[in-house]
Amino acid sequence: MKIKTIGGVLLLLLGVILLLNQGESFGPGKIFALFWPSLFVIPVGLFFHWLYFGMTGRNGSGLLIPGGILLTVGFVCQIAMLFDNWAYMWPGFVLAPAIGLLEFYWFGNRNKWLLIPINILTVLSLLFFAVFSLGRLVGDLLASQPYIAILFILAGAAVLLLRKKTD
Repeated sequence: MKIKTIGGVLLLLLGVILLLNQGESFGPGKIFALFWPSLFVIPVGLFFHWLYFGMTGRNGSGLLIPGGILLTVGFVCQIAMLFDNWAYMWPGFVLAPAIGLLEFYWFGNRNKWLLIPINILTVLSLLFFAVFSLGRLVGDLLASQPYIAILFILAGAAVLLLRKKTD
């Protein structure tokens, strides 16, 4: 790896850290507090993938289950730590085993019965993401905007008036 590449990556990381700083003191403790998933969880997930793709000659497809789970959990935790949105990211923990099983299905012997838990976990996770994220978005929109309430009142009145004229 060239010195320019390493220097560029370090400058990018420093820029991200300073951007996330937002005027607070930023020491090693803060870095570990914010980036523990990238420092500990994601590398272990990548290690399992490296073992499968690089070391076993693609014979140990069972390594992909913990690899996929840890990689997904690591990304979910990292996003939640950076944006402080644990309340909306928790369905990613339901999605994690689905990702691990999907990798095992895709690179393994393609046992069709694995698709049942994969689909159930994926649908549940996406449903929870949608309900909690959209519920929060709609709740904030309805609570903070009186124009939406006025729009609903006018729409309801229009429906009632149009109904009376056609009856």
